[in-house]
Amino acid sequence: MRPEIQSFFDEATFTVTYLVSDPATKVAAVIDSVLDYDPKSGRTSTNSADAVLAAAKRADLRVEWILETHAHADHLSAGAYLRGKTGAKIAIGDHITTVQKTFKPIFNVESQKIDGSDFDRLLKDGEHVKLGNLNVEVLYTPGHTPACVSYKIGDAVFVGDTLFMPDYGTARADFPGGDARTLYRSIKGILSLPAETRLFMCHDYKAPGRETFAWETTVRDERAKNVQIRDGISEDEFVAMRNERDKTLAMPVLILPSIQVNIRAGSLPPPETNGTSYLKIPLNKL
Repeated sequence: MRPEIQSFFDEATFTVTYLVSDPATKVAAVIDSVLDYDPKSGRTSTNSADAVLAAAKRADLRVEWILETHAHADHLSAGAYLRGKTGAKIAIGDHITTVQKTFKPIFNVESQKIDGSDFDRLLKDGEHVKLGNLNVEVLYTPGHTPACVSYKIGDAVFVGDTLFMPDYGTARADFPGGDARTLYRSIKGILSLPAETRLFMCHDYKAPGRETFAWETTVRDERAKNVQIRDGISEDEFVAMRNERDKTLAMPVLILPSIQVNIRAGSLPPPETNGTSYLKIPLNKL
């Protein structure tokens, strides 16, 4: 059975959130949610997450899962907010503990847990989660980060940041714990699925010459057309290209705010004695 899929594009962060549901039971999951954040003022809002909740309500869907493909570096997760509104469980790949251990000393926060317990469920490679009558299969796809997973639901795979549209290429691999060779192998695993498998991106930045945003493609098109990893490009060629390209890329604008929130399953840092939460900006660490 094919899942029903609604997409929500946040142009401020070029992020796509998905509301995926079983049409028979009306059980749904939200994949890669967005908490709106203005870095100039430090203000957060829930407009993006509320749009997803409104769509679920209109379709009479029951959100039971909030699925994260990884701890994003380019937007804040609304996971904790959505959990509070729906009672859904937040799940992420079990290697999130590696990311937590990496960033705890960078932010020097003693209270930060490194056991993944901020999340309701840590998912292992090959594990299955029920979504009504549908199965969500967890595919471990590291390389962009050491904790990335993709979610296969019916004929659809939600690949997070691992892949982009064929005219844009692949994720970067220079974040802490990232590795271009690992990324290549993860992507080849995804592209070994049947050619008609639908692939849903977490981001789109509009490749040069393309006028509209797009975030759905297929294994067939990626294998034939991806500018960085199509069929015929060897692992060594990809690694050399990826490493050279990553040297030219700036850090994402929201990496420091995002990581602090996202390794907490979308919760803001605990308030200090004045009742205000603060995000740290470590100097000269990245």
